[in-house]
This record gives sequence, C-alpha cells and structure tokens, in this order.
Amino acid sequence: MEELYSSATALLNSRRRKTRPSLTGGSKIHGLDSMPSINGTPSLKGTPSLIGVREWLQELGHSDDDLNRLNVIHVSGTKGKGSTCAFVNSFLKAHGERTGFPRKIGLYTSPHLKYVQERIQIDSRPMSEILFAKYVFEVWHGLSGKISPGPRYLQLLFLISVHAFIREGIDVAIYETHSGGEYDATNVIQKPVVTGVTTIGMDHVEQLGPLIENIAWHKAGIFKPDSPAFSTFQEPAVATVLQQRAKEKNVALQFIGVNPTLPHDAWALKPEVQKMNCSLGIALASTFLQVKAPRDCCTLTSQDIVQGLEQFLWPGRFHRIVDGNHQWFLDGAHNELSIPKAAQWFVGATLEGQGYQDLSDPNKVEVEADVSNTSPPCTRVLIFSHISVRDGAALLKGVAQALHRGGVQIQHVILSTYEQQQDGAASMDPCSKIPEQPFSAELQKDYIEAYRSIDPDVRISTEPTIEGALNLARETGSRDDRMHALVTGSLYLIGGALRLLEKDTQGIIPNNIAA
Repeated sequence: MEELYSSATALLNSRRRKTRPSLTGGSKIHGLDSMPSINGTPSLKGTPSLIGVREWLQELGHSDDDLNRLNVIHVSGTKGKGSTCAFVNSFLKAHGERTGFPRKIGLYTSPHLKYVQERIQIDSRPMSEILFAKYVFEVWHGLSGKISPGPRYLQLLFLISVHAFIREGIDVAIYETHSGGEYDATNVIQKPVVTGVTTIGMDHVEQLGPLIENIAWHKAGIFKPDSPAFSTFQEPAVATVLQQRAKEKNVALQFIGVNPTLPHDAWALKPEVQKMNCSLGIALASTFLQVKAPRDCCTLTSQDIVQGLEQFLWPGRFHRIVDGNHQWFLDGAHNELSIPKAAQWFVGATLEGQGYQDLSDPNKVEVEADVSNTSPPCTRVLIFSHISVRDGAALLKGVAQALHRGGVQIQHVILSTYEQQQDGAASMDPCSKIPEQPFSAELQKDYIEAYRSIDPDVRISTEPTIEGALNLARETGSRDDRMHALVTGSLYLIGGALRLLEKDTQGIIPNNIAA
C-alpha cells in the first residue's frame, strides 16, 4: 500500500512546473480596462489553468451535468479562503448529523501541510492513502496519451477531486480556488449553488496584478448567473469591481459583516479575523441549505452553528498545541494581510487574563497589558521562516510591530529554514516539494536588522532546521517554566513544525478547545 501511494504521489510530482509564468512587464501589463482574454493577449504569459480542464473531465467520462450535480459551493479571495471553506464544511456536517442532510460532504482546499491528500477530504477526513492512490491512477490512466499536453500539478489535483467526489457520491462539494478565479482550473464549475469571496488584498501580483482592482476582477470570476454570491466587506476599490462584475454576470451580490449572533465564548473565534470568515461561512451554508435541502430541514440553526464551532479544526491556521507548560501557536501567515493577524492572535492568547485588549483596530489607543497579577512568568519565543522571492524581512518586521503594539515582549527570535530534521531525514510526504531557496548570510542579516529596528535588544538566533528551532525554543526556558512560542511566516515551516510537534507531544489542543 505504501509503495502504491508513493508511486501515485510521484506521478503527481512529475506534473509540477519548475517556474511559474508571470505577466510581462512594461506598458503591456494589463490594466482593469483590458483584462487578458481566454484567447490570449500579449499581456498574459503562459496558459491559463482553466484551459483544457473541461476536455479532460469529458475524457474521464464526466459531463457538465455530472459536475453540476456535485452541488458546489465555490470560494475565492486572498485571505481566509481555507478557513471559510472549513467553517462551511463544519456547519453542514453539524446540520447533517442533526437532520440527515447533507449525508456526505466533499472539501477541496490548498495547499496541504503534511500530506497531499489533505487537499481532498470526504466527511472532514482526508482520503486514505489507498483510496487517494486509486483515484490518482484512474485519472492518470484515463488521460494518459489521449490529450497533450496533459494537466499540470494543480489541474491534476482538481481533476482527481472531481473524479473522487463523483465516484463517492457526495451531496455537496466545497471548493476553494487555487490563486485566482476567472482563469482558475476550478472555474470550470458553471452552476455553483452559491459563491463567496473572502477578503481581497495584494497577493499573486505577478499572475493577477498589478493593481488591487485587477486582483478583484480575477477573484470575481467565479460569479455565475442565477447563483447568489456573498462577499465580506471590502475596501471601496475592490467592492466597486465586485459589484461591476456581479452586474455583468446578472448575479445577486450581498456584502456581509460579522454575524451578531455568533457565540462570544467559542475558541474557534478567538482570532478576530475568524469571526468574519465564520460569518461568510454561515451565509454560504445557510444559502446552500435553502436551495438544496428538503423543506423540513432547510434551515441552519443556532444549534448547528454552535456544534459546528465546537468541532471546527483548520490545522496550521490559528492552531494551538499544548505540551505541559509549553504552548505552540502556529499560523501559516505568509503575506502582509495575514502576518499582523497571526501576531494579534498570539498577543490575545498569551496575555489572556492579563487585561489584554484587542488592538486589531488601528484607531484604538495603545495600551500595556496588566501583568501585575499572580500568573507565573512566561518566556515568549518567535520562530520565523519565509525564504522566497517575497520580502520576508518586511513580513518579519510586520510581526515585530504587531507584537510590540500589543504589549508582548519576545525574549528570543529564532530564524529557520524549511528543512525539517537535523539528521537530514526526508519529508514523510513524497509529494512535498520544498523550494530551493538558500538562507544566505546576507538574507539573515536583513531579517535580523528588520526585527531589531523594532526591538533592538531582542536575542536572535538562526537554526538550519525546523527541528533545531523547536529544540532551541524548548531550551529557552526550563521544562518547569511557561513557554509560549509563535511559529509563523511560511506554510512550509508550519507543515514541518506540525509533523515534529505531533510526533513529540502527547496531545493537541485543536482550534476550538481552550486549554
């Protein structure tokens, strides 16, 4: 079975491309009024991911009607797509347990943290290795040699998910887009039951940019006629583009804020940003049930919402692991939108019960935490890794600023690479491909200067592996002392840390359970 799974993931890896195409520079880069077309323009480099997907599905024996019968909930956006999809999944699961509908739920998200089959879940569980391998081979052999060129990595994963969900007879499929929307492989879905757009910001600029309006145009590409659409509140420029695209497509678009009926004590909603993702998830799940559920069970109740929040878990996102007096706070924040949110969440969690006030609103007056109570001292550590073409030093500075503003003093900053173990052991998932980006002395210097521009006296160390970083964090305080560590900056870091921490610790505290 292990050999079969390894062979299947090796096939997947063979479809990765070495570099990602980007938009051409100069005056030819497209603007809002001249978006690239499916037929191609000089401003778009590479082939849009949507091209070929419908033909591949037909070759596998799946018609448009088959895809429509999956009853898709389609979600795009920049930040919070995965969390929103996970909330929808959790609420529908709770409703199904109470009423019998939906009976079977499919969930497609990306990226994965530890194992590639995390991307394709059925009833809140990743497919088993043997079932995943079965569907990989069925799709691979179904397309082999018939259509050239064949699907790329993400296209192939999407095809596998559709094939699996159809074969498994799911009642609803929740789909997160990859990076865009209009030309995304998932946008072959022509009749979603409902669509949703999470917070939009500057991300994937080379593929979607250069302006926030360009990015919004792409994200709104999932809107379909006669399918209701929801969006979180957006900045004015983004909202305008979403409204324009909704009008063009004859779509009823509704902007929503935080649901006032959300439980105040739900652990899953401790991060302020999750309240917005949860509220969007409620709107999507409720609309789906109104359209598709039998009349006697077409309402998402407060009981469903409470139960859904209690069982909510989204690994690697606002994820806490408790090991005695040591607590690890992991969040795969990897852009300028998410980094401050991860830091604010850590501030709130580590200062809980010490007079902490939420500082996510920049208009609030800065306050210092009241540490005059009898709580034992706590050593606080930051483990950070973000080695990419993006400005990791700026992201690290953003963490430092948010922590400083929240009144949290970090005693030790540990900079790491993406390598997991000190003995050079390979990743357990043969489909994981860590980018080859050297953590040069010059890059380390930039990171150190960035953090010390905010906190000049902090201790900063570098560790060549994630395992070494975790061990150094443990050594920062004795076993009997409280230690809180924020681990953030890259999903590669989070995936490796999760593997190692889950292996080393006795129990994991999910997102929804307080210690």
